[in-house]
Amino acid sequence: MSATTAPSVRKAPRPRADALRNRERIVTAAREMFVEHGPDVPLDEIARRAGVGNATVYRNFPDRDALVREVVCSVMDRTAEAAELALAETGDAFAALERFVHTAADERISALCPMVSSTFDQHHPDLEASRERVEQLVEEVMGRAKAAGQLRPDVGVGDLMIVVAQLSRPPAGTDCMRGDRFVHRHLQLFLDGLRAPGRSTLPGRAVNIRELRDC
Repeated sequence: MSATTAPSVRKAPRPRADALRNRERIVTAAREMFVEHGPDVPLDEIARRAGVGNATVYRNFPDRDALVREVVCSVMDRTAEAAELALAETGDAFAALERFVHTAADERISALCPMVSSTFDQHHPDLEASRERVEQLVEEVMGRAKAAGQLRPDVGVGDLMIVVAQLSRPPAGTDCMRGDRFVHRHLQLFLDGLRAPGRSTLPGRAVNIRELRDC
């Protein structure tokens, strides 16, 4: 090889569009079924709902842990995107926070969170990256509302995320979705209580992210 000839680099082939669509359909179907039935739902049932064969599921996700992790990360990524939209708004900071909270609730993240601790490694790099992105963005959304004097100063990101998780959805696998009609009503009651100035002194102190992770 001459000094002026650069070595050739073989690029990895890009996934085909239909392969990407199949992967997305699998993740969407898995998310729905995990919420409805819990993380132990048979993978062939997920394949059936996604409209793909079992081999397609295993080609994309070698084991159940990989699929559950992808579902949780995708929910966190969509939650982060909702926070980014809230930060992009130039109007009322508290109204942007409200819209973010209601959107986050619709992601059913509360039903999926228990899977993080019970199904696979909590410290997987993909999960850590998605979680840190959400935490940082939510802190920015709340910080903007506090700076505007609209959000009471004695609440933290942990306080917000705990309540969203507890109020938003029933536990995965309970097959009880009737409570959905109360979700946004109760979340709005909670949000009204976050407005500054606070009408009472909260016991304890604001819950930060580290404390939330240690719960």
